[in-house]
Amino acid sequence: MNTKTMKAVYGFALWLAGIGLALAQSNSIESFEVSQQAGKTIVRITTKEPLRNVPPNFAVASPARIAFDFPNTVNALGRASQDIGQGELRSMNLVQGSERTRLVLNLRRPVAHEASLDGGALVISLSEPAVAQTAPGGQIAHFAEGKAEARHAIRDVDFRRGRAGEGRVVVDLSDTSTGIDIRQQGQNIIVEFIKTALPDNLRRRLDVIDFGTPVTTVSTFPQGENVRMVIEPKGQWEHNAYQTDTQFVVEVKPVVPDPSREGQRGRYTGEKLSLNFQNVEVRAVLNVIADFTDLNIITSDTVTGNITLRLKDVPWDQALDIILQARGLDSRRTGNVVWIAPRDELATREKLALEATQTINDLEQTRTEAFQMNYQKAADVQKLLADPSQRILSKRGSAVVDARTNTLFVQDTPTHLEEVRRLLAKIDVAVRQVMIEARIVEANDSFSRNLGARFGYTESASTGRNIGGLKPVIGGNLGTTQAAAGTGLSTGVPIDIPPGGLQSSLPANGLNAFQAGQFSFVLFNASLSRILSIEISAMEADGKGKIISSPRVLTANQVEALIEQGTEIPYQQSTSSGATATAFRKANLSLKVKPQITPDDNIIMSLDVNKDQPGAVTDQGVQINTKHVKTEVLVENGGTVVIGGIYEQTDRTDITRIPFFGELPFLGFLFRNNTSLTNKTELLVFITPRIVNERLTIR
Repeated sequence: MNTKTMKAVYGFALWLAGIGLALAQSNSIESFEVSQQAGKTIVRITTKEPLRNVPPNFAVASPARIAFDFPNTVNALGRASQDIGQGELRSMNLVQGSERTRLVLNLRRPVAHEASLDGGALVISLSEPAVAQTAPGGQIAHFAEGKAEARHAIRDVDFRRGRAGEGRVVVDLSDTSTGIDIRQQGQNIIVEFIKTALPDNLRRRLDVIDFGTPVTTVSTFPQGENVRMVIEPKGQWEHNAYQTDTQFVVEVKPVVPDPSREGQRGRYTGEKLSLNFQNVEVRAVLNVIADFTDLNIITSDTVTGNITLRLKDVPWDQALDIILQARGLDSRRTGNVVWIAPRDELATREKLALEATQTINDLEQTRTEAFQMNYQKAADVQKLLADPSQRILSKRGSAVVDARTNTLFVQDTPTHLEEVRRLLAKIDVAVRQVMIEARIVEANDSFSRNLGARFGYTESASTGRNIGGLKPVIGGNLGTTQAAAGTGLSTGVPIDIPPGGLQSSLPANGLNAFQAGQFSFVLFNASLSRILSIEISAMEADGKGKIISSPRVLTANQVEALIEQGTEIPYQQSTSSGATATAFRKANLSLKVKPQITPDDNIIMSLDVNKDQPGAVTDQGVQINTKHVKTEVLVENGGTVVIGGIYEQTDRTDITRIPFFGELPFLGFLFRNNTSLTNKTELLVFITPRIVNERLTIR
């Protein structure tokens, strides 16, 4: 094939490609209009051919932008960008690619947007944001507002790692109108899906630390009618969020700290720009920044000179600060108007303004106004206003008090009177009150056991060989048995034991004013010449007691209160003259407390709880048993806390026995007495504070 033929073939191919491209991109954007309606910014885009569906779109929180992709569409406006400056819409850009044209709406801050088709036009409505927001700093970025009656759902939650090490949380939504609020709370990112349902299989916590991104975990769970997603990053990071159709993406990127900007972190928040000027007038550079930020910049006539600078990707407020420092200038901002002048000129203007204001105040006519105090004492407020160390009134001002009506009369200029009025509105308020209840619980658990025996044997001298049979007798009172020769072992008349007899008497002692129980056993022959008697006595005492003391007191916030009840015990003491005088010491149940209500309705209390009781009487006087606790605690409103406790346990066992006989096996219990004592004592002090919201009567 020769060269001419090849050129013809190539030309024909290019012609076909051009026809194909023209056919593929048959649609075009013909007009772009912006208007204001009912507080909303309306963008109307007209295309050559009517759109079948709303183009795919997504929103970016930082910087605030909304992008629409028009497939198979070209730009027929004749311009690629346009400055608008209406409502929240700052400007727009059109970028044409091979298969689509992207419309980018540059916003002042993130706002909710709605898109719909109106005939052959696309209508975009930008509403005012409910919350002034930027993505960082804990403020909310609002993406879309679904209809109040609509119910949305989350289909899937996934996590991916980007090429630059960023973590991407991808959420698949059921529709594009799902309302989404995103904010930074502490070190976490909180995403709220408004009126959205979450399937049970997606209620989970994803551990994504192995992906090597700043994100460690992603938790998704229902929160009332909404669904909340908590993203927990680590280290230094920044996040970005955007939505494409039904896919919502939160991207968390790692931030490499710059040592040179370590001291400026968080100081500059403006949108980044690049400046490259060689020996250009300062006024021209300030004009460029004004056009970029839509600020109204007023430059003083004394601002002159040229400047050379090259800044790349620098926040505009930092660039302005650099220019001002380089030329010895300063700025004062009021709303969206910035006044720029040399520092000395601005300082002189401000000094003259302050001197003029001071002169007007000195010459201003004074007035007298009466303030009726409701909760404060007028004398205390008068001391506060006229305190020489921190005087609130002017040099010509004065304040007097009428104690009878609790009224404060203040004479001063109208400006200072307005300040006094605002001050009194803050301090002349009802003091909140707190009811403090203490419960002092004393529990006593005691157990005593006493076990003893009496053993006796007698033999008459005239028994000889005639022993006779032994007859057993069992009874509870041996004093009433038959013959006078018996041995009275309990309440009967004691009988002398003749010489040669054997006896052991270690009976149990009575407890709690009761005598011990007895069990007797006697063996004797027919002639009563030999008598063997055994008596076992035992006693147990089990006692449980509880004493509850509950003092209560009502007091105002940060005011100490005391309540007590008891007796005063007299005692003798020496005086300085050598004589004796009678003094008294209290043995009281008392509660002393000073509460402080915190802003979150918790209560800090300084407590002093005391419970004294008269004790044993000695030669020197009456003893006082003391139980005392002094502490400071923090308790929630209506909560109960144990501020102290004392636990005592006493275990004692006493054995009294006859040597040798008391250690015999099996028979040793007849020759010994066992006494066991167990005593447990526990003291607990409970405190319950309650903030009183209405009139409360102590019952």
